[in-house]
This record gives sequence, C-alpha cells and structure tokens, in this order.
Amino acid sequence: MAKKVRKAVFPAAGLGTRFLPATKAIPKEMLSLVDKPIIQYGVEEAVAAGIEEIIIITGRGKTAIEDHFDISYELNALLESRGKKALLELSKSVSSMAHVVSIRQKEAKGLGHAVLMAKDLIGDEPFAVILPDDVIDAKTSCIKQMIDAYDQVQGSLIATMEIDGPGISAYGVLDGTPTAENKDILEAKGMVEKPKFEDAPSKYAIIGRYVLTPGIFAELEHITPGAGGELQLTDGIKALLKKEKVYGFNFEGKRYDAGDKFGMLQATVELALKREDLGPDFREYLKTLSL
Repeated sequence: MAKKVRKAVFPAAGLGTRFLPATKAIPKEMLSLVDKPIIQYGVEEAVAAGIEEIIIITGRGKTAIEDHFDISYELNALLESRGKKALLELSKSVSSMAHVVSIRQKEAKGLGHAVLMAKDLIGDEPFAVILPDDVIDAKTSCIKQMIDAYDQVQGSLIATMEIDGPGISAYGVLDGTPTAENKDILEAKGMVEKPKFEDAPSKYAIIGRYVLTPGIFAELEHITPGAGGELQLTDGIKALLKKEKVYGFNFEGKRYDAGDKFGMLQATVELALKREDLGPDFREYLKTLSL
C-alpha cells in the first residue's frame, strides 16, 4: 500500500545576511510579512495539505522559531485576564496548528545536509520539503497540489514555474518534458543550476517546494560536498534520478521570494491588498501616493 505524505521539513538554519541588520538578532524566518512571520505561511500551507508533523531544521540563535509555535502560557493568561478573546484565540491557534519538532543543524553545510538531518524522523516515508523564503499564494495549497500529483506518479516531485526570457538564469532549471497524462507533471531528465539564458534546457524554473521519496537520504549520504563543503539537495536529486523517476510539477499560484528585500516588499503589498480587513483602506492609501 502506498504511503501517505505526512511530514514536512523546513530548513531554517541560514543566517539571513541579505536582511542585515534586521537579522542580527532575529531569525529571517521570523521577519513579519504583513502580520505573520514568513515561516508561518509555509506551515499553514503544509497544514492545509494535511501534513501532520512539521520538522524545522534550526541553528544557533533560532529559538524564536520554536517559541513562536509553542504555547505561551504567560501571554495567554494576560490576554484572558484582559478579556482579549479574539487575540487569545489567535495566539492559541498558532501553537495548536501542527505538531512541530526541531533539529539543530550545528554547522551550515547546505540544503542537502539540512534535509539529511531529518532522516531519522522521516523514516521510510515520502515527505515534503518547504523552503520558508518561497511564499506561495494559491487557492489550493501548493504542497497539496504536489501531494496529489505524487499520489498519481509515486515519485519525487520538484515544484517548477515557467519563466520566459533571461530571468531564467537566476534559477535552477529543470530539464524535463510534460507527461502524456498531465501537462503540469514533467518527467525530469536533469537539472542545471543558474544557466545562461541561451544554455537553459527549458523554461521550467525550480522553486522551493519538494515532495521526495525516502530514497533521497541514501543519495545525500554518498554525494560529494560542493563549494564550501556543502551538500546540495540538487546533487542528491540528480543522483536519485539515476535510480528512480523524478518529476517537475508546474503548480498553480503566485510565488514571492521573501528571502529578497524587493520580493518581500512585493509580497507585503500584494498580500495586504488581498486582506479583507486591510485591503480596501490600503488600496485607497496607495492611490494617494505620487508615484
């Protein structure tokens, strides 16, 4: 019987140097996007997909992430004593949305190493990987779309989006062709990291969402570290591709790069405009600006 995707790994041990000085004392994953930390968007996406366990790979100075998803007895007691029922429910909802565990990555040895650290907690099940920097606004959770696709193909999937023109050079690019059964599922032949526009094997850019079979762990244990001694997840997937089928998946939704200052600003504006409580007034305010 095919196993369900029940667990999601969130690599969150990076230093967030692109957001200094804000990230000198605050994890970049805890920077606020409108009124929620960046990482909460990914956790909500996972929960909406039926994920039961969130595994966060953290590093030194990242305890704020664990605290955010934990119960704050003092805060809850204060809100209750002051009759702030709506805020109390909001606080409780964050700590109860999922079963969250954390693993400390003592050294920053790359995305592949971060995923490998979850091996014992994942076991022999397929699992999701969500990079918190990629915030995806979608009617149906991006990971839910991918899990549904996994149920069809029973193979590892990498999220992709189509990019026309030279902008493709800023991404890893999937070399793949649409399957006959589903044009959004691409059978992968390989991957190229940030190719020149003229050398890109396709227009399918790789985005920070994965559904992987447990076979990835054996590959990550045996690949050769790359630059800086880091284990790259892409190299592990390339090795896995030699043993089993891997697919790209063109998801429906809009992706924001919240690991970049400009992308963070875009996400803040556009997500705020979609909010019922903020959108109307914010839209009117933007109209008053002389741009």
